[in-house]
Amino acid sequence: MPSDKHTNKKVTYSYYPKSPGRVQDFVILLGAILVMVGAAFVVYIMQPYFGELHLERMNNSWGIALIVVGTALLIFKICFLSYILFLYLRYRSVKSVSDDRLPISTVIVPAYNEGELVYRTLMSLAQSNYPHEKLQLISIDDGSKDDTWEWMQKAKAELGERLAIYQQPHNQGKRHALYRGFNLAIGDVFVTVDSDSIVKRDTLRNLVSPFVLDEKCGAVAGNVRVLNTRNAMIPRMLNVSFTFSFEFIRSAQSKLGSVLCTPGALAAYRKDVVMVCLPDWMNQTFMGQLSDIGEDRAMTNMILKQGYHVLFQRNAYVYTNIPEKYKSLYKMFIRWERSNIRENIAMSKFAFGKFREESRIGPRILLLDQWLKVFVAYPGMLLMFFLICTHPVLFLSSAFLSMFIFSSIQVFFYTKRHNLPESLWAYPYSIFYTFTLFWITPYAIATASRKGWLTRDLPSDR
Repeated sequence: MPSDKHTNKKVTYSYYPKSPGRVQDFVILLGAILVMVGAAFVVYIMQPYFGELHLERMNNSWGIALIVVGTALLIFKICFLSYILFLYLRYRSVKSVSDDRLPISTVIVPAYNEGELVYRTLMSLAQSNYPHEKLQLISIDDGSKDDTWEWMQKAKAELGERLAIYQQPHNQGKRHALYRGFNLAIGDVFVTVDSDSIVKRDTLRNLVSPFVLDEKCGAVAGNVRVLNTRNAMIPRMLNVSFTFSFEFIRSAQSKLGSVLCTPGALAAYRKDVVMVCLPDWMNQTFMGQLSDIGEDRAMTNMILKQGYHVLFQRNAYVYTNIPEKYKSLYKMFIRWERSNIRENIAMSKFAFGKFREESRIGPRILLLDQWLKVFVAYPGMLLMFFLICTHPVLFLSSAFLSMFIFSSIQVFFYTKRHNLPESLWAYPYSIFYTFTLFWITPYAIATASRKGWLTRDLPSDR
């Protein structure tokens, strides 16, 4: 553990989130649930009006088309979720191998304007239950404008030769920092960790064990949880969404050997596989411009294209900071959606060919589901505005009921995996997302060619 210079005593950092239990939290949770239950009651008592609207639609071709398309989409989503559930129930994490079988691993931590957070990240990595002689730790300051370099030097002073730190001459972007780290690495496995993330002691050994047991494993995604849940309501709400996305969706994808994105917060790659695609990754372009976002999914795509498996390790936990303010949140989501659109196109170029020997049906289904979200973005938004203007009560009541049903799936899952009180934040988050973030995907589609990280400001501005 890091020591306090003034007292020479060991200092224990509170790395992991605790529930704040504020009164206003209870009010918001209760309000969201009451609104959704009230919507269900409204839908029940207004059944005659829903029936009239259905008959009205059946009397014109546009209405019939809307019903057919809507029914088809609903059937697809139900079938897709059933398929994901089937895969999830068969998923098992790979248990850690013994010390003598663990590979030599290089952990690369790029940092930009992270301040003290990078120090905490590096110290948590150094405290990992991993043989010191098999672990190379590298951190690269990507031209930060704050005191990030000083905190990296502090970590270096405490860890000595166990940590190597470097500075970029100026801010060049995360992809360039990782590229430098890849070329400095001596490990057989590369691990990338965001500089605002904290790992558990067994995380690294759990993360890299699949490479030892599966020679076709090219990359492994870690299990990302939210670190700063105690600080604000947005992180508290997203914690449930993150858990569902990783522990349910990525568990299912892992059974297909086709996790679609290895997260920047924590991922591992087989060295030989990375070096094959590294030139293409560094020189990747979209609409004639060099790509400066989506480096994680781009790397994942290029590894899948080589025919390797991309897996998920549920027992490799990392806690990461996410935006606490709405503006920073929507910028992060815009960046993610732009990357998804670009990489959906890239994956479509090889996913329907013979990119690997094993079954390719599963990865194609996953890709089709990704494209479905893109295809319905504009029609869905226009339909929402139309129904709000023409049938506001019917639309809002049915929308809240739909949110309640889908959120309850996440609540049930989170409760089974963790606990009930935190799971309830899925309800207010579904309302928050539906009415304040619905525009993200349509906007990202229209601006997919734009560059820029968007959220890497100074810590005081986040």
